[in-house]
Amino acid sequence: MDFALTEEQQMIVDTARRVGKDYGLEYWAAQDKAKTFPKDCWNAICETGLANVLLPEKYGGAGLGMLEMALVVEALAEGGAGSTLGQMFMINPIFGGVSVAQFGTEEMKAKLIPKLAAGELNFCMALTEPDAGSNTLNMDTFAAADGEGWRLRGQKIWITGVSTAGKMLVVARTQKADEVEKPTQGISMFMVDTDREGLSHTPIEKLGTHTLSASSVFFDDVRVEPHELVGTLHGGWRELLQVLNTERIVTTAGLIGAGKLATRLAVDYGNERKVFRNRPVTAYQGVQFPLAESHAELECARMMNLRAAAQCDLGQPYGSEANMAKLVAARATMHAIERSMQTMGGMGYAREYHVERLWRDARLFKFAPVSEEMILNFIAIHDLGMPKSY
Repeated sequence: MDFALTEEQQMIVDTARRVGKDYGLEYWAAQDKAKTFPKDCWNAICETGLANVLLPEKYGGAGLGMLEMALVVEALAEGGAGSTLGQMFMINPIFGGVSVAQFGTEEMKAKLIPKLAAGELNFCMALTEPDAGSNTLNMDTFAAADGEGWRLRGQKIWITGVSTAGKMLVVARTQKADEVEKPTQGISMFMVDTDREGLSHTPIEKLGTHTLSASSVFFDDVRVEPHELVGTLHGGWRELLQVLNTERIVTTAGLIGAGKLATRLAVDYGNERKVFRNRPVTAYQGVQFPLAESHAELECARMMNLRAAAQCDLGQPYGSEANMAKLVAARATMHAIERSMQTMGGMGYAREYHVERLWRDARLFKFAPVSEEMILNFIAIHDLGMPKSY
């Protein structure tokens, strides 16, 4: 498989690197400290067209693919943002863009996608529940038929970006689990306003990814209109999986960018730091080998992620590749960041050297948006033909 970049792809990557450099380490350190959404950076991403590479041309997008999206996220993350940059693309071009572009009505596409591309409207997705966790099919949130629409009741948790979103993609049951033949039946997706009556949310204090809020969300008899259905009524499970698999790709791209950034910070620091006989610390194999190993791990994760993105664009199955890439990238990035911190010694623990922020942010992705254990379950069952273990 040839991953040589076309002229257009190289131009996109160069633009992403420039924006990533313009909003570099100090910018993200300030946003992290203030716990604020990086609005200026996101506006620049939208103004340069980087947010719309995956969106249809008919609605103001570039009409490109997941491969270009992965390249953009990786370059931006490497510029200084780190892994949380992938979350910005996850909530907007993926949760908002993929869901609407692939499964929304023409009216919904024409109304929402141009606003997404212009940075005028942010999105989020409400999926995870307190008593279901990774077992999505065990969700309790229910949309009961009410005239031509529905009434939504239930609770979600760990929902990213609610506080800055205007629209929320809600995944709910529209048929009770005990009333259908298979648990994958009776699930639907809706796109609702975040300020809708009966919808409330409370913030969750967390270790990292401070530039994007996480919230508990409550639906108390929330009215959902007929035109807010995204995709197939009662048949949204497979459509949801398409959204989630593309989510894996942008998450992985953000992780790879973060790992490469951490490695670069470690090499730059180590080349300047002199110890023992006035030699740079990077002259010693005890420092060289871990960083070299991390570089190799990251490159392998990157190739698998690009393969997943390319297969997605070709309309071929890519779920296994996307999941494996995310598994390997999360581990490789944590290795790279911790080895970077170890190279810097005490200064790696200091905020001014940025690695501690990269660590706090990247640690989330060992278990989110899908845990290592669930990925291993998927590989065992779907790729190796083992019996289901849960």
